[in-house]
Amino acid sequence: MARTCEICDKGPVFGSSIERKGLAKKKGGIGQHITGVSKRKFKPNLQRIKANIKGNIRFYNICTKCLKAGKVVKAV
Repeated sequence: MARTCEICDKGPVFGSSIERKGLAKKKGGIGQHITGVSKRKFKPNLQRIKANIKGNIRFYNICTKCLKAGKVVKAV
């Protein structure tokens, strides 16, 4: 099962984790230097919720933004 929201299709996004060393110039140092860059993944905050969508009551993977916005009606 994919890690995507079934309402808005939000999924994982890839980026970089940057390690820096040194004191910033505005704080009196000689500046920060990048010492390492590694890849990382930003995952969406998905919740498994029993919902009623188009008359079908079943479990859906829904992100918290869709829940807060009221795009989904929870099934009792």
